[in-house]
Amino acid sequence: MTTTRSTPGANRALWLSTVAFTVCFAVWTIFAIIGVRIQENLGLNETEFGLLVGTPILTGSLSRILLGIWTDQYGGRVVYVLTMLSAAAATFLLSFATTYPWMLVAALGVGLAGGSFAVGIAYVSKWFPPEKQGTALGIFGAGNVGAAVTKFVAPFVLVAFGWQMVAVAWASVLAITAIVFWLATDDDPEIKARRARNEKPRSLLAQLEPLRHQQVWRFSLYYFFVFGGFVALALWLPRYMIGVYKLDIETAGMLAALYSIPASLFRAYGGHLSDRYGARTVMYWTFGVSLVCLLMLSYPQTDYVIHGIKGPISFSTQMNLIPFVVTIFVLGFFMSLGKAAVYKYIPVYYGNNVGSVGGLVGMIGGLGGFVLPLAFGIMADLTSIWTSCFMLLFLIVAVSLAWMHFSIRHMEQRAAGDVLAKLPPLAELEHAHSHEEHGPHHGLIEDWRPEDETFWETTGRRIARRNLWISVPALLLAFAVWMVWSVVVAKLPAIGFTYSTDQLFWLAALPGLSGATFRIFYSFMVPIFGGRLWTALTTASLLIPAFGIGYAVQNPDTPYLLFLVLALLCGFGGGNFASSMANISFFFPKKEKGNALALNAGLGNLGVSVVQFVVPLVITAGVFGVVGGEPQTTSEGTRLWLQNAGFIWVPFLLVTTVAAWIGMNDIASAKASFSEQAVIFQRKHNWIMCWLYTGTFGSFIGYSAGFPLLAKTQFPEVNSLPLVFLGPLVGALSRAATGWIADRWGGGRVTIWVFTVMIAAVAGVLFFLGIKDQPNAFWGFFAMFLILFFATGVGNASTFQMIPAIMRKEVGRLMPGLSAAEQTRHADKESAAIIGFTSAVAAYGAFFIPKAYGSSIAATGGPELALWGFLGFYATCIAVTWWFYTRRGGLLHDIERGGPSDSGTRRKTAEAGKPAEVVPVPAGVSR
Repeated sequence: MTTTRSTPGANRALWLSTVAFTVCFAVWTIFAIIGVRIQENLGLNETEFGLLVGTPILTGSLSRILLGIWTDQYGGRVVYVLTMLSAAAATFLLSFATTYPWMLVAALGVGLAGGSFAVGIAYVSKWFPPEKQGTALGIFGAGNVGAAVTKFVAPFVLVAFGWQMVAVAWASVLAITAIVFWLATDDDPEIKARRARNEKPRSLLAQLEPLRHQQVWRFSLYYFFVFGGFVALALWLPRYMIGVYKLDIETAGMLAALYSIPASLFRAYGGHLSDRYGARTVMYWTFGVSLVCLLMLSYPQTDYVIHGIKGPISFSTQMNLIPFVVTIFVLGFFMSLGKAAVYKYIPVYYGNNVGSVGGLVGMIGGLGGFVLPLAFGIMADLTSIWTSCFMLLFLIVAVSLAWMHFSIRHMEQRAAGDVLAKLPPLAELEHAHSHEEHGPHHGLIEDWRPEDETFWETTGRRIARRNLWISVPALLLAFAVWMVWSVVVAKLPAIGFTYSTDQLFWLAALPGLSGATFRIFYSFMVPIFGGRLWTALTTASLLIPAFGIGYAVQNPDTPYLLFLVLALLCGFGGGNFASSMANISFFFPKKEKGNALALNAGLGNLGVSVVQFVVPLVITAGVFGVVGGEPQTTSEGTRLWLQNAGFIWVPFLLVTTVAAWIGMNDIASAKASFSEQAVIFQRKHNWIMCWLYTGTFGSFIGYSAGFPLLAKTQFPEVNSLPLVFLGPLVGALSRAATGWIADRWGGGRVTIWVFTVMIAAVAGVLFFLGIKDQPNAFWGFFAMFLILFFATGVGNASTFQMIPAIMRKEVGRLMPGLSAAEQTRHADKESAAIIGFTSAVAAYGAFFIPKAYGSSIAATGGPELALWGFLGFYATCIAVTWWFYTRRGGLLHDIERGGPSDSGTRRKTAEAGKPAEVVPVPAGVSR
């Protein structure tokens, strides 16, 4: 597409228009703050308050269509200035109103400030070519931030000088802005050209002609939510937070700004995304995320009474202030993207009628800002449920999403006929069909050749490393949430939860059970959905258990069943490992795959150590202040904020989710259906590696989950909780730092030595448990576990290094008819699936090891029986590794020790066009 240059003076017109619209919007939403004080002074009910704050929105909305048409006819510069001066006069006169009817009259005039949007949209769009209009109009629309300006500043002016002074000050600033705008701007190019031709503007009927199209009204419904809903919430949230959370007006205004700011400033980014990836994609994301947020916000505070065996069990659910603010921030962000996307449609479809169509869409959206606050007030009065406002918005979004989707499907079917019958139900969201108006799917790499040295050095390495370094913190947070119960359970008895030792071990073990089960499914998701989308979704899913733990631990009456559910939900974090490792395996060439996987897994495993180090610290202080909830008093009289064990991860999860969505990539050649990947279930080496990886990673994660509670129960006189993080830390760092050992000496040989060391370390643990009454026995016990953790880290890296080497050789044997390139592609896909699946099976160690401790203690009074079982299992792992892989004649013997396999053989056969049947010697392996 040829890029057209913007008209000279376009940037000046854009930025001055944006500043003017920001001031207009600040005036337009002035009743969000001063309305609260007026309600107190006049004794208004909620319906009267809703009418007062909604009246300016009504005027601003109804005037938009006429103002838009006048802008097309007479030029935006003059119409913009007259609109601002009129609104400034009405705002100034508002300060003299003393009765409710006169305030409503003045509010009608104040509303003209909101009508300026239609003027600015039509004026700014004339300065830019179509391919830049989305970004330009997004920047202009960011003037919605004026609502945040009012919320930040007006409360302080109101408290210091009264609401009348707010009106006078805002009117003065608006009048000055109008004068500056007149002096500093020029008429738009279209008006100048028309005047030069002595051409009359089009008639009113001609301007209104496009409004008969159903599509215009569909766009209007979208804007009714993304803009009307934004304005309504900007007006309503201060009142909502004062009523629900008992805040003062200054705090409520400041927190409401955390909704208004992202819902305004990110509109510019939404315009950029719409220009680049198409408005349709942005709208799907807007409606999808909004549905989730509004579902969470709609649930009212509820008290439950369960008639249990020993009597009634009562508990309650509610959204506290911190998660509420976080959720409205996310909602505001996606609504801002949607506002820009809607106005990206208009210049594209109705370039000659931007004023009338943009005015109508803006009018309907603005009416949402009038109708919705009124509806919020009426529903609050009728239902006495504060969250009823979010229930209404949820319904509007659901209808909008359904109408949009079925309209798109209808248009596609009409255009493509029978071809559409072959596409999946959500074809417009598939990577292969995502080439919308303005380009391909974001982040999709169609050409990926990591084994090509030139490609790797010039392009591949940079992309692969970026994906790796975003994947690492996402995986670290996943492990942190997965293992958070390993620390929380040790503190529950101290704050009043009367659970038995076996019940506590169940809570520590259940995340391992669910995490391992999730991994089975997660193993196959990256080739189906793409690593970028899946990483973002799975990271965001961790917010559910993080918030849940924060709520549940604050009440000792919370049922044990709810804790079991939350422990299972923490398994989301465990599942992430399988998809993360499978995703990263696609990005790196074979010579660097072992080290890359070791870094991703090893640094990700640090999440276990991080949670065991961070949580004991953050639960001792009110990290989030009053909004984080009250502390719990322990049996020793100290105070704990155990809820911080969940809440502390929330901001990091939000940032990482956004980073994954923006910065990661999908690889087109890695796409595969489940049936294509399911071939691994026919590969015997898949099941063998499951056994071996359970011995390494299953031990690491199982020991991590059970170590804090085991140390506490076996050595109660030692305050071991501040030390237990060292075990997982050693295991994670050894995995990240020793991947090169397996690359250098071969994964099979290293794995045998790992299991030998683990047997010796378990024997040492048994010895020190046998003399645990002796001085310093704990330190011997602790040292043996550090050796165990170190060995598991080395073994985690070495077993994963084995898998790609095994599959390269196996695919060459099983599919000799394929070219060398196809063999490599198949081997990489199967290796990724096996890596994910083995990690799923091995993750059951997080369940079985803590549960084995608990069962052994319940049966024999000590954990020794479980440890003897682990020792015997490691002996079988040595035998399996030797028999299948490292003995003479084993699959990896020639590769790891040098033999008939020769890297040149593969190269020569590939050059000759023949299939290669051998696997090259890994880089650095001696022959």
